[in-house]
Amino acid sequence: MTIKISPFDAADYLTTAEACAEFLTESLKSDDVAYIANALGVVARARGMAEIAKKTGLSREGLYKTLSGKGNPELATVLKVLEAVGLELVAQPAAKAKRKPKPRSAPTRHKAA
Repeated sequence: MTIKISPFDAADYLTTAEACAEFLTESLKSDDVAYIANALGVVARARGMAEIAKKTGLSREGLYKTLSGKGNPELATVLKVLEAVGLELVAQPAAKAKRKPKPRSAPTRHKAA
């Protein structure tokens, strides 16, 4: 007896705007540009790439290429795609500082002449 296995595609499970938002939010935590671009591509596929292309005015083929792990989309493209899938980019304070601030040097005193 042979078991039939199909490849996993996260797009099959992103059926709501909330699921798409959570998926993208988690990808943003990676700080990996290729991973984030790919995640945005998965969301676009989940919503229908042809429809996203129509809404953004970008070609379907161009979107597939740009929103892949090898792509590097411009911010304008990211914003257009987010709007087309019904999401928005939101900034919030980081939970923890990722970088330690540089220590400030003590002020230098000038000798009076």
